[in-house]
Amino acid sequence: LDWKAYGRLDRAFLKLFEEEEDLAVHILLDASGSMDWGEGDQHKFNYALRIAGALGAIALAEGDQLSVRLLRGQGADPLESLGPLRGSGNTLRLLRYLEGLRPAGETDLSAALRRVAADRPRPGLVFLISDLLSPSHFADGLAAFLRRGSEAAVIQVLAPDELDPPLAGDLRLLDVETGAFQEVSLDSGARRLYRQRLEAWQAELQASAVKYRARWATLSTAEPWDQVVQASLWKAGMVT
Repeated sequence: LDWKAYGRLDRAFLKLFEEEEDLAVHILLDASGSMDWGEGDQHKFNYALRIAGALGAIALAEGDQLSVRLLRGQGADPLESLGPLRGSGNTLRLLRYLEGLRPAGETDLSAALRRVAADRPRPGLVFLISDLLSPSHFADGLAAFLRRGSEAAVIQVLAPDELDPPLAGDLRLLDVETGAFQEVSLDSGARRLYRQRLEAWQAELQASAVKYRARWATLSTAEPWDQVVQASLWKAGMVT
């Protein structure tokens, strides 16, 4: 109630205030061994680091609160985290942190996400950057954030030869996370079946993201990362 206005005009006036609060941005980065794939600019983890750096720089420039957590093993090592940070003056600190990261080991995405959510981070916008190659489904873990009022965006990063393998013949494939081997014979029919199953798998993942109202984008490391940020992620509503 504005008492001064009431005293002058003998009428009641209410003052309304709108408080602007900064957004909490959480970047959750898959640092498992499966991300250690590709060469040069098409290396999956390096590509994911560039996407994380761009999203983090945007958040800092907007005055938002930024945190970065690595997903590795059964969860996220508290030492493998950065933030919360605020202000564009921390951009260099962010980039230096990302530059020193390396992928290794296995990751149970669902368990890792639940462990981070159990730390009760401030509700906000959660970016999950991963190839989603995990024995567990990401959606259950992501739901732990959404139940606390956060919004989510899932960015799947895959290499070109994962989308369309150039291999042929009798092969012995190695799981880079578990060390398990698999003997396969790859001909045109097997490659066609692989692409069909890949499409079905991605459709299932995207449907899960839509179910939880999470934004979704699949990125190939063959696409220039800066163009992806300006086009694909903008189109998906992840950046403005």
